[in-house]
Amino acid sequence: MAGMTTGDLRELTVGTGAGLVAGDGGEQLGTDMVLNIGPQHPSTHGVLRLKLVLDGERVLAAEPIIGYMHRGAEKLFEVRDYRQIIVLANRHDWLSAFANELGVVLAVERLMGMEVPERATWLRMALAELNRVLNHLMFLGSYPLEIGAITPMFYAFRERETLQAVMEEVSGGRIHYMFNRVGGLKEEVPAGWTGRARSAIAEVRRRMPDLDNLIRRNEIFLARTVGVGVLSAADAAAFGASGPVARASGLDLDLRRDDPYLAYDQLDVPVVTRSTGDCHARFEVLLDQVYASLDLSEQCLDRVDRLTGPINTRLPKVLKAPEGHTYAWTENPLGINGYYLVSRGEKTPWRLKLRTASYANVQALATLLPGCLVPDLIAILGSMFFVVGDIDK
Repeated sequence: MAGMTTGDLRELTVGTGAGLVAGDGGEQLGTDMVLNIGPQHPSTHGVLRLKLVLDGERVLAAEPIIGYMHRGAEKLFEVRDYRQIIVLANRHDWLSAFANELGVVLAVERLMGMEVPERATWLRMALAELNRVLNHLMFLGSYPLEIGAITPMFYAFRERETLQAVMEEVSGGRIHYMFNRVGGLKEEVPAGWTGRARSAIAEVRRRMPDLDNLIRRNEIFLARTVGVGVLSAADAAAFGASGPVARASGLDLDLRRDDPYLAYDQLDVPVVTRSTGDCHARFEVLLDQVYASLDLSEQCLDRVDRLTGPINTRLPKVLKAPEGHTYAWTENPLGINGYYLVSRGEKTPWRLKLRTASYANVQALATLLPGCLVPDLIAILGSMFFVVGDIDK
């Protein structure tokens, strides 16, 4: 301040945007604001942090910062035997527990060269498709809630409870089913269960238009989602996005059809796609996928009723996978999940690396968010359909 006069001093306003100018010389008065959303903000689907650079209400740059929920699952796998790791694996995407279990046991069975009974294969497919519907219903209810519509949540949970009842009856669990086993399933399904499951599917299919008609063409919902958060097919592929997020951008990829596992090659799997790649397209893909998965599950149950035989394979008391490595991947509800298993011939895996859909989907936020307004940020974030436990593992 030494040597300065009153005329040399001026007031500087900061934090209100870099676009402010003043004076004849057009001097910049403002500065960009750095804003953290999270890591404990409810709109971020869990413990995710977004570091934003804002110009007023417009996002200039976005950096998703992960790791706040890291639970060390991949290291814990290395000190658990092949039966015990299933309980850990089904929790990384807690909305897709059955599908998570399935990927692990498929990897172990592939490494062991094990044939699974046909009845178990078709039951696995039926339950995996029901789990897919349960996952999608959660997002179909919660996504409109995040942008101001509370009623869809009630409809979504009504349908979830109908399907949860049959999943709980067969497995004993509502969220973490623990029903897959290496070589098949835990046990035979209760008598008459397939009929009750078909009744539940029919009831959900009949009532889905209540949710569909309420939100798909709602003009407020359209205003908040159409043309917002556009992810191009090239960007989706570059970031490794998959599942509904990628198919909404026009990437026509579904492992159930393109690299079939279990017995999906015996079914005509409808792959729902859109081309616009915006928030509304991602929501529509999820919604239409529910109808497709209900149909697939019903077809699998019909096949189960025509099959007899065991539901699992008799295994030794201590299960050891032979030395070697393998990679199994599945079309999980949120996208492609990969399981890279390395064994040294012991009862525990030497390494089990997870490739999860949520991790790849979240990376695209760095491209999607710049240029949008803060109110649209939540709409974009919710439409990327990720579970934070599936990111941090």
